[in-house]
Amino acid sequence: MQDRGIAAYVAELVGTFFLVFFITTIGVLYVSVGESAQFGSDFAVVGLTVAFVLTALIIGIGVASGGHFNPAVTFGAALLKKISPIDAVIYILAQLSGGILGALLTKGLLEAEGRASNFSSPAVSPLLGGAFQGFIVEVLGSFLLVLVVLIVALGVRAKKEWAPLAIGLTLGAIQMIFWPLTGAAVNPARWFGPALVSGEFTDAWVYVLAPLVGAALAFAMYVFVIAKADASEETAVAPGTQD
Repeated sequence: MQDRGIAAYVAELVGTFFLVFFITTIGVLYVSVGESAQFGSDFAVVGLTVAFVLTALIIGIGVASGGHFNPAVTFGAALLKKISPIDAVIYILAQLSGGILGALLTKGLLEAEGRASNFSSPAVSPLLGGAFQGFIVEVLGSFLLVLVVLIVALGVRAKKEWAPLAIGLTLGAIQMIFWPLTGAAVNPARWFGPALVSGEFTDAWVYVLAPLVGAALAFAMYVFVIAKADASEETAVAPGTQD
């Protein structure tokens, strides 16, 4: 288990600050509001921007902390025992603080433009049947994101040289597909900052609980499927095991 310190905590705050700032800013600029918003928005721009930003943040700032920038990722890492419970709590507090600061900066720069969209605060779309359907969407997105992190960045056979790009592209794809449905938060810090700044806490349980459930499911998938498959493969090719 890696030791953490003040540098890692600051990196998580700053990294989450930039991630939330870019997501909320791109949302204000490129996502339309109103009943037909999903048909007047450029979600490709949103997804690609988020992918590039997260990749750059993990490569750069992430060297100091592991580049979580998301309480769901930290929760998954804690379940995998890659971070201590105390450090995980501090990480999450730093991430929530960064999310608030990022949303505040977006409001300071784009107050008039952002007010109509609550500064890109995630919301369950009328396209879905209700909050429970939104919960399922957020669970799916969080599951996929955290599973990729566990496999390529934290797992036994991690491919760390590809991890930043793989994680960034995964979040970018999630944004393209799920933003029209729930705002594609998949990150309690990304939800909390804009929600606090705008005062919009509708369906808060969706955006708090779903990422944690998704992370727990990703951990289970990794431990009981991915890791076991890796172990079986290693055993099959181990020296002395073949005639």
